[in-house]
Amino acid sequence: MDRFRRQLLWGLGWGVGLLATHRARANDQPPPQGGADMSASSVKPRHVLCFLGKDESLLHPPKAVAKTITDFGFEIDRTYSQAQSDPHMTRSFGVCWDRVFPNAWSAADEAAVANHKSVLYVLSPPMEQQKAVAYSAAALRIVEELIEAGATAVKGESAGVAHGIKRWMQLAGECKAAAKTNQGLALTAAMGRTCRLAFAKRPLGGAAYNESVGFHLVGLPEIYVPKARGSDRDAVKLMDEIADAMAERGIDATLRDRKLTLSREQDYAQDDFKFNPYGIVRIDA
Repeated sequence: MDRFRRQLLWGLGWGVGLLATHRARANDQPPPQGGADMSASSVKPRHVLCFLGKDESLLHPPKAVAKTITDFGFEIDRTYSQAQSDPHMTRSFGVCWDRVFPNAWSAADEAAVANHKSVLYVLSPPMEQQKAVAYSAAALRIVEELIEAGATAVKGESAGVAHGIKRWMQLAGECKAAAKTNQGLALTAAMGRTCRLAFAKRPLGGAAYNESVGFHLVGLPEIYVPKARGSDRDAVKLMDEIADAMAERGIDATLRDRKLTLSREQDYAQDDFKFNPYGIVRIDA
């Protein structure tokens, strides 16, 4: 068993848990007024991964890939997977492509979506906050193995984000590289950042804010930046800066240091995969 896979299994509860979060550190200090009470919602996020393929073989992954899926506690959704094309996929991928990372997809990726002949959905188990990074890293491993097995396009449904095949493989490689060069809390932060770039969507333009969606997939609240504070690129930079700080120092400590508060008000219903049980940090204008 390779080191990366072993670390993920440990982080998912098969061992000592190398991917523990900063909760213990954060709890050593009092939360800020209106701060991060993580017990406010019992909802546990889930990954919904959508894979497209050129034929029905996608629905029957090789034994090694099927074992990876089951070992990490994921499952294939046989109800919605199908051995035929879905006419809605071109539009769906069109609004989900990552427009932050340069050249995150190509014309070849668009053609793969348009010409797909099968659809496979893979679901994670409901994720506890302290295991979210480990599950998201496992999701990236599954993405990598299914691409190697022939998947031609991939989308994360839980936040509505898609990358081209080359970018997905790059992210999977970065996640494994983080496991080789970090340990302990630094490992959690490094892998969590890569998984956040892989599975979260930002910025989404609301009426008054540029918003993130999908930070719950790495155990963090969403970050909303007022449009009055600058361009959408400025918003992304600030979102990533605060998210990195929360991952490295803890949610409560970051909110306190930056004089930020956590809100439970959001537009997504609790049964929506985009619902963030950890709340939303709205930056002042």
